[in-house]
Amino acid sequence: MSAIAAAPTPGPQRGWRLIVKQCLDRCAAAAGLKATAPALLGSVAAVRLSMGAPVFFSQERPGRGGKPFRIHKLRTMLDAKDKNGNPLPDEQRLTNVGKFLRATSLDELPQLWDVLRGDLSLVGPRPLLIEYLSRYNPEQARRHDVLPGITGWAQINGRNALSWNQKFALDLWYVQNWSLGLDLKILLVTIGQVLRRQGISSGGHATMPEFTGHEIDGQAGTVEEAAR
Repeated sequence: MSAIAAAPTPGPQRGWRLIVKQCLDRCAAAAGLKATAPALLGSVAAVRLSMGAPVFFSQERPGRGGKPFRIHKLRTMLDAKDKNGNPLPDEQRLTNVGKFLRATSLDELPQLWDVLRGDLSLVGPRPLLIEYLSRYNPEQARRHDVLPGITGWAQINGRNALSWNQKFALDLWYVQNWSLGLDLKILLVTIGQVLRRQGISSGGHATMPEFTGHEIDGQAGTVEEAAR
């Protein structure tokens, strides 16, 4: 049985508060798509010219309660492989256009469509890979008690510069302390960090290394520390 199967029924986001959150999400996503349309079209053109087709990256991810949905992003990497047919490391496949899109978070713009569909929120724990579900312990699995988001508490407190243990501690703190006011704070801080291009990479990696379920480091982090 996977850890997500043992997770409690989603609690903090239900009833009228969930309805209000999703209404605000969809209104903001619709306005965001309209406002960023020129930037999105320019980014699409840049990806098509530099990497060819496909322009969009789509992948199944776990949502609230572990329910799968398809997330959409602009493609930032080449499908390059070694002589054995294995994908090259991320840092070798990531193009200059892709680096720029990630540094400016323009690659995330298509996710506004996922928000309109109700699969994703503007704010919440980032949806990770489906295969990670069976690797979570029960506490880590609680990140799926709420809607996943484009940005979140972990993103404004280090993003990919965090270890997995730190990231999960921050996600759990968000689940336990969620409010509409907290979401607004996270959105405002996110805007500032995007402008400063903070927390894009994890040390030694172009992206986060794989989560194996056995991460042990000296920066594990706790829910109490996540609140600081």
